[in-house]
Amino acid sequence: MPSGWSPLEVEAVVADYFEMLALELRGKRFNKRAYNRALQTQLRRSQSAIEMKHQNISAILVELGWRYIGGYKPLPNYQHLLYDVVAERVAADKALKRRMATAADAPAVVPRVNDILARLVGPPERAEPNHGRVSESRQRFGDPNTGVDYLRREARNASLGAAGEEFAMRFERARLIQAGREQLAERMEHVSATQGDGSGFDIRSFEVDGTDRFIEVKTTAGPKEMPFFVSRNQVEVSRDRDRRYHLYRAFAFHRDARLFILRGRLDRSCVLDASEFRAHVA
Repeated sequence: MPSGWSPLEVEAVVADYFEMLALELRGKRFNKRAYNRALQTQLRRSQSAIEMKHQNISAILVELGWRYIGGYKPLPNYQHLLYDVVAERVAADKALKRRMATAADAPAVVPRVNDILARLVGPPERAEPNHGRVSESRQRFGDPNTGVDYLRREARNASLGAAGEEFAMRFERARLIQAGREQLAERMEHVSATQGDGSGFDIRSFEVDGTDRFIEVKTTAGPKEMPFFVSRNQVEVSRDRDRRYHLYRAFAFHRDARLFILRGRLDRSCVLDASEFRAHVA
């Protein structure tokens, strides 16, 4: 079995990944296993080796400010050749850039779900414990030619942000009503709508015992592990309010909306890239 990946193999696996990515951005169904099997035959590589390479490509795309394919969790420590081939493809593929921009700017509606409390899942698994660790990004975020960061662009999508906050409001109402605290549910405040964005959180809700729960909502149409942006003010407010601060991360919003919750100060639950604070669940 070959060890190091040749330029031809790298070109093939990148082309394979980008074909799937284009389909996903267009909302088309595809079979990852079938693509993997075809590459196994072409390259004589194992299923796991190809899947790890696909995960490496996801990690590179995140650095370049692009969405990645759901199910291929970003895996760092990739070869330099792979980065170069992906960056060249990102710079040259104008059609895929248009699709990426369209996906980032897409308007959103609050999804209708039968049981919104069942939409809660656990946060991404931690690779290792993290307490106050801040890392500098090794690569400059964004398209190597234009500097466009589609993750940042999606984060500024007002329609998506508003829909995500309303989704979180509905979740909170259901949580409190299920606990028999209807009066607390009625007292909830959508702070970002009533007071603006300067508070460092979007929703003032309550614990079952009546104490405050301060909620910042971050929403993406992308996968669960997609990084998100937090402001310096949000990080500082999370430190000040610590045990009462919650970040609700809504993801896969247009397809199968779910959310996970990070509790407490953000510099403990996330790795923060200090340039603006791009947050990866630690």
